[in-house]
Amino acid sequence: MFDPRAFRRFKSNRGAVFGVVLVALLAVFAILAPALSGHNPNASDFQNGVGAAGRPIGPSGAHWLGVDNLFRDLLSRLAHGARVSLLIAFIATAISITVGAFVGLASGYAEGSRLQAIDTALMRFVDIGLSFPYLLLVMAIGAAVGEVTITTILLVLGLTSWFGTARVIRSKTIQVRSLDFIVASRALGQSTVPILLRHILPNVAGPLIVIASASVAQMIIAESVLSYLQVGLPPPTATWGRMLYEGQRMVAVAPRLVVAPGLLIFVAVIGFNLVGEGLRDALDPQED
Repeated sequence: MFDPRAFRRFKSNRGAVFGVVLVALLAVFAILAPALSGHNPNASDFQNGVGAAGRPIGPSGAHWLGVDNLFRDLLSRLAHGARVSLLIAFIATAISITVGAFVGLASGYAEGSRLQAIDTALMRFVDIGLSFPYLLLVMAIGAAVGEVTITTILLVLGLTSWFGTARVIRSKTIQVRSLDFIVASRALGQSTVPILLRHILPNVAGPLIVIASASVAQMIIAESVLSYLQVGLPPPTATWGRMLYEGQRMVAVAPRLVVAPGLLIFVAVIGFNLVGEGLRDALDPQED
Protein backbone atom coordinates (compact mmCIF):
# COMPACT_ATOMS: atom_id res chain seq x y z
CA MET A 1 0.00 0.00 0.00
CA PHE A 2 1.25 3.46 -0.92
CA ASP A 3 2.46 5.38 2.10
CA PRO A 4 2.41 9.17 1.53
CA ARG A 5 4.66 9.68 4.56
CA ALA A 6 7.34 7.49 3.02
CA PHE A 7 7.06 9.42 -0.25
CA ARG A 8 7.47 12.71 1.60
CA ARG A 9 10.52 11.39 3.44
CA PHE A 10 12.04 10.23 0.17
CA LYS A 11 11.30 13.54 -1.53
CA SER A 12 12.92 15.49 1.29
CA ASN A 13 16.12 13.42 1.03
CA ARG A 14 18.39 15.45 -1.26
CA GLY A 15 20.74 12.54 -1.85
CA ALA A 16 17.88 10.29 -2.94
CA VAL A 17 16.48 12.95 -5.28
CA PHE A 18 19.95 13.47 -6.75
CA GLY A 19 20.20 9.71 -7.27
CA VAL A 20 16.88 9.70 -9.13
CA VAL A 21 18.13 12.52 -11.34
CA LEU A 22 21.34 10.60 -12.15
CA VAL A 23 19.41 7.43 -12.99
CA ALA A 24 16.90 9.36 -15.12
CA LEU A 25 19.69 11.10 -17.06
CA LEU A 26 21.38 7.76 -17.64
CA ALA A 27 18.12 6.27 -18.94
CA VAL A 28 17.55 9.23 -21.27
CA PHE A 29 21.13 8.92 -22.52
CA ALA A 30 20.67 5.22 -23.26
CA ILE A 31 17.44 5.89 -25.15
CA LEU A 32 18.29 9.04 -27.11
CA ALA A 33 22.05 9.12 -27.68
CA PRO A 34 22.17 6.53 -30.50
CA ALA A 35 19.60 8.54 -32.45
CA LEU A 36 21.46 11.79 -31.78
CA SER A 37 24.84 10.42 -32.82
CA GLY A 38 23.50 8.77 -35.97
CA HIS A 39 26.27 6.13 -36.02
CA ASN A 40 26.29 2.37 -35.91
CA PRO A 41 28.11 1.47 -32.64
CA ASN A 42 29.91 -1.42 -34.33
CA ALA A 43 30.89 0.30 -37.60
CA SER A 44 34.37 1.73 -38.07
CA ASP A 45 34.61 5.15 -39.75
CA PHE A 46 37.89 5.17 -41.65
CA GLN A 47 36.92 8.29 -43.58
CA ASN A 48 36.23 10.71 -40.72
CA GLY A 49 37.60 8.87 -37.71
CA VAL A 50 41.30 8.53 -38.54
CA GLY A 51 43.55 11.33 -37.33
CA ALA A 52 47.26 12.06 -37.48
CA ALA A 53 49.57 9.05 -37.44
CA GLY A 54 46.54 6.78 -37.81
CA ARG A 55 45.24 7.60 -34.35
CA PRO A 56 41.53 7.88 -33.53
CA ILE A 57 40.26 11.44 -33.66
CA GLY A 58 38.90 13.30 -30.66
CA PRO A 59 35.57 15.13 -30.43
CA SER A 60 34.49 16.59 -33.75
CA GLY A 61 31.42 17.53 -35.73
CA ALA A 62 31.22 14.02 -37.18
CA HIS A 63 31.81 12.27 -33.86
CA TRP A 64 30.83 14.32 -30.81
CA LEU A 65 33.00 12.34 -28.39
CA GLY A 66 35.48 11.08 -30.94
CA VAL A 67 36.07 7.47 -31.89
CA ASP A 68 37.61 4.49 -30.12
CA ASN A 69 40.70 2.47 -30.98
CA LEU A 70 38.84 0.78 -33.86
CA PHE A 71 37.45 4.12 -35.11
CA ARG A 72 33.90 3.43 -33.92
CA ASP A 73 31.75 6.30 -32.63
CA LEU A 74 32.37 6.58 -28.89
CA LEU A 75 29.07 8.27 -28.03
CA SER A 76 27.04 5.58 -29.77
CA ARG A 77 29.00 2.78 -28.11
CA LEU A 78 28.61 4.38 -24.67
CA ALA A 79 24.85 4.64 -25.16
CA HIS A 80 24.52 1.06 -26.38
CA GLY A 81 26.70 -0.01 -23.46
CA ALA A 82 24.24 1.78 -21.17
CA ARG A 83 21.39 -0.17 -22.73
CA VAL A 84 23.19 -3.47 -22.25
CA SER A 85 24.24 -2.68 -18.67
CA LEU A 86 20.80 -1.46 -17.59
CA LEU A 87 19.00 -4.35 -19.28
CA ILE A 88 21.25 -6.92 -17.64
CA ALA A 89 21.19 -5.15 -14.28
CA PHE A 90 17.40 -4.89 -14.08
CA ILE A 91 16.59 -8.41 -15.30
CA ALA A 92 19.34 -10.06 -13.24
CA THR A 93 18.12 -8.15 -10.19
CA ALA A 94 14.57 -9.34 -10.85
CA ILE A 95 15.80 -12.94 -10.99
CA SER A 96 17.86 -12.52 -7.82
CA ILE A 97 15.07 -10.81 -5.86
CA THR A 98 12.49 -13.39 -6.95
CA VAL A 99 14.63 -16.36 -5.94
CA GLY A 100 15.80 -14.71 -2.71
CA ALA A 101 12.27 -13.70 -1.72
CA PHE A 102 10.90 -17.20 -2.39
CA VAL A 103 13.65 -18.91 -0.40
CA GLY A 104 13.46 -16.36 2.42
CA LEU A 105 9.68 -16.63 2.74
CA ALA A 106 9.74 -20.43 2.70
CA SER A 107 12.60 -20.64 5.18
CA GLY A 108 11.21 -18.03 7.56
CA TYR A 109 7.73 -19.52 7.58
CA ALA A 110 9.11 -23.03 8.18
CA GLU A 111 11.43 -21.97 11.03
CA GLY A 112 10.42 -23.46 14.37
CA SER A 113 7.59 -25.53 12.86
CA ARG A 114 7.18 -29.12 11.80
CA LEU A 115 8.87 -28.04 8.56
CA GLN A 116 12.05 -27.02 10.38
CA ALA A 117 14.09 -29.33 8.14
CA ILE A 118 13.26 -27.12 5.15
CA ASP A 119 14.52 -24.04 6.96
CA THR A 120 17.70 -25.82 8.02
CA ALA A 121 18.45 -27.13 4.52
CA LEU A 122 17.80 -23.79 2.83
CA MET A 123 19.88 -21.80 5.29
CA ARG A 124 22.82 -24.19 5.06
CA PHE A 125 22.74 -23.73 1.28
CA VAL A 126 22.61 -19.96 1.75
CA ASP A 127 25.56 -20.13 4.16
CA ILE A 128 27.58 -22.00 1.54
CA GLY A 129 26.70 -19.40 -1.09
CA LEU A 130 27.62 -16.51 1.19
CA SER A 131 30.97 -18.10 2.03
CA PHE A 132 32.23 -17.37 -1.51
CA PRO A 133 33.21 -13.81 -2.47
CA TYR A 134 30.48 -12.70 -4.87
CA LEU A 135 32.61 -11.31 -7.69
CA LEU A 136 35.01 -14.26 -7.49
CA LEU A 137 32.06 -16.65 -7.77
CA VAL A 138 30.64 -14.72 -10.74
CA MET A 139 34.01 -14.66 -12.52
CA ALA A 140 34.58 -18.38 -11.94
CA ILE A 141 31.18 -19.34 -13.32
CA GLY A 142 31.48 -16.86 -16.18
CA ALA A 143 34.88 -18.27 -17.15
CA ALA A 144 33.54 -21.83 -16.97
CA VAL A 145 30.68 -21.11 -19.37
CA GLY A 146 31.56 -21.88 -22.96
CA GLU A 147 29.37 -19.63 -25.12
CA VAL A 148 28.45 -16.39 -23.38
CA THR A 149 25.15 -14.72 -24.30
CA ILE A 150 22.94 -12.18 -22.57
CA THR A 151 20.86 -15.10 -21.24
CA THR A 152 23.99 -16.69 -19.80
CA ILE A 153 25.05 -13.45 -18.12
CA LEU A 154 21.55 -12.95 -16.69
CA LEU A 155 21.48 -16.44 -15.21
CA VAL A 156 25.03 -16.22 -13.84
CA LEU A 157 24.40 -12.88 -12.14
CA GLY A 158 20.82 -13.56 -11.07
CA LEU A 159 21.43 -17.01 -9.63
CA THR A 160 24.58 -16.13 -7.68
CA SER A 161 23.38 -13.01 -5.88
CA TRP A 162 20.20 -13.98 -4.04
CA PHE A 163 21.75 -15.44 -0.88
CA GLY A 164 21.85 -12.20 1.10
CA THR A 165 18.29 -11.37 0.03
CA ALA A 166 17.06 -14.74 1.28
CA ARG A 167 18.61 -14.22 4.70
CA VAL A 168 17.12 -10.73 5.10
CA ILE A 169 13.64 -11.83 3.99
CA ARG A 170 13.79 -14.90 6.26
CA SER A 171 14.46 -12.67 9.25
CA LYS A 172 11.64 -10.30 8.29
CA THR A 173 9.26 -13.21 7.68
CA ILE A 174 9.91 -14.61 11.15
CA GLN A 175 8.92 -11.23 12.60
CA VAL A 176 5.78 -10.81 10.48
CA ARG A 177 4.38 -14.33 10.84
CA SER A 178 3.70 -13.78 14.56
CA LEU A 179 1.44 -10.78 13.94
CA ASP A 180 -2.19 -11.16 14.98
CA PHE A 181 -3.70 -11.15 11.50
CA ILE A 182 -1.33 -13.89 10.35
CA VAL A 183 -2.15 -16.03 13.39
CA ALA A 184 -5.86 -15.43 12.74
CA SER A 185 -5.48 -16.48 9.09
CA ARG A 186 -3.87 -19.75 10.13
CA ALA A 187 -6.57 -20.34 12.76
CA LEU A 188 -9.25 -19.88 10.11
CA GLY A 189 -7.65 -22.63 8.05
CA GLN A 190 -6.09 -20.54 5.30
CA SER A 191 -3.40 -22.49 3.50
CA THR A 192 0.28 -21.63 3.53
CA VAL A 193 0.70 -20.26 0.00
CA PRO A 194 -2.11 -17.66 0.24
CA ILE A 195 -0.79 -16.54 3.64
CA LEU A 196 2.70 -16.09 2.21
CA LEU A 197 1.59 -14.26 -0.94
CA ARG A 198 -1.33 -12.19 0.36
CA HIS A 199 -0.26 -11.34 3.88
CA ILE A 200 3.46 -11.86 4.50
CA LEU A 201 4.93 -10.82 1.13
CA PRO A 202 3.34 -7.30 1.16
CA ASN A 203 4.77 -6.78 4.65
CA VAL A 204 8.32 -7.62 3.55
CA ALA A 205 8.09 -5.64 0.30
CA GLY A 206 9.89 -2.63 1.82
CA PRO A 207 13.20 -4.42 2.43
CA LEU A 208 12.88 -6.10 -0.98
CA ILE A 209 12.59 -2.73 -2.74
CA VAL A 210 15.65 -1.40 -0.92
CA ILE A 211 17.67 -4.53 -1.69
CA ALA A 212 16.62 -4.37 -5.34
CA SER A 213 17.85 -0.77 -5.71
CA ALA A 214 21.25 -1.63 -4.28
CA SER A 215 21.36 -4.84 -6.30
CA VAL A 216 21.06 -2.98 -9.61
CA ALA A 217 24.30 -1.13 -8.82
CA GLN A 218 25.94 -4.40 -7.83
CA MET A 219 24.86 -6.01 -11.11
CA ILE A 220 26.29 -3.13 -13.15
CA ILE A 221 29.65 -3.56 -11.44
CA ALA A 222 29.57 -7.35 -11.84
CA GLU A 223 28.72 -7.17 -15.55
CA SER A 224 31.46 -4.58 -16.09
CA VAL A 225 33.99 -6.78 -14.30
CA LEU A 226 33.05 -9.78 -16.45
CA SER A 227 33.37 -7.74 -19.63
CA TYR A 228 36.67 -6.18 -18.52
CA LEU A 229 38.10 -9.65 -17.83
CA GLN A 230 36.92 -10.88 -21.25
CA VAL A 231 34.45 -13.41 -19.85
CA GLY A 232 31.38 -11.28 -20.55
CA LEU A 233 29.50 -10.66 -23.78
CA PRO A 234 31.74 -11.21 -26.82
CA PRO A 235 32.77 -8.40 -29.20
CA PRO A 236 31.63 -6.36 -30.99
CA THR A 237 28.86 -5.91 -28.39
CA ALA A 238 29.37 -2.57 -26.66
CA THR A 239 29.66 -2.87 -22.88
CA TRP A 240 31.27 -0.43 -20.48
CA GLY A 241 33.65 -3.05 -19.07
CA ARG A 242 34.89 -4.07 -22.51
CA MET A 243 35.30 -0.41 -23.46
CA LEU A 244 37.51 0.06 -20.40
CA TYR A 245 39.59 -2.94 -21.41
CA GLU A 246 39.99 -1.77 -25.00
CA GLY A 247 40.57 1.86 -24.05
CA GLN A 248 43.43 1.15 -21.64
CA ARG A 249 45.65 0.28 -24.59
CA MET A 250 45.50 3.92 -25.73
CA VAL A 251 45.07 5.68 -22.39
CA ALA A 252 48.26 7.71 -22.94
CA VAL A 253 47.07 9.28 -26.21
CA ALA A 254 43.28 9.11 -25.78
CA PRO A 255 42.38 9.04 -22.07
CA ARG A 256 38.71 9.71 -22.92
CA LEU A 257 38.43 6.06 -24.01
CA VAL A 258 38.87 5.05 -20.36
CA VAL A 259 37.43 8.10 -18.62
CA ALA A 260 34.07 8.03 -20.46
CA PRO A 261 32.98 4.43 -19.66
CA GLY A 262 34.52 4.64 -16.18
CA LEU A 263 32.56 7.81 -15.47
CA LEU A 264 29.30 6.24 -16.61
CA ILE A 265 29.86 3.20 -14.39
CA PHE A 266 30.56 5.55 -11.49
CA VAL A 267 27.43 7.64 -12.18
CA ALA A 268 25.22 4.55 -12.48
CA VAL A 269 26.49 2.97 -9.27
CA ILE A 270 26.29 6.23 -7.29
CA GLY A 271 22.80 6.94 -8.63
CA PHE A 272 21.29 3.57 -7.75
CA ASN A 273 23.04 3.47 -4.37
CA LEU A 274 21.67 6.92 -3.48
CA VAL A 275 18.19 5.82 -4.50
CA GLY A 276 18.56 2.66 -2.40
CA GLU A 277 19.69 4.60 0.65
CA GLY A 278 16.82 7.04 0.20
CA LEU A 279 14.32 4.21 -0.04
CA ARG A 280 15.80 2.58 3.06
CA ASP A 281 15.37 5.78 5.06
CA ALA A 282 11.90 6.48 3.66
CA LEU A 283 10.59 2.99 4.33
CA ASP A 284 12.16 2.71 7.78
CA PRO A 285 9.23 2.00 10.13
CA GLN A 286 11.12 3.74 12.94
CA GLU A 287 10.79 7.05 11.11
CA ASP A 288 7.81 9.30 11.85
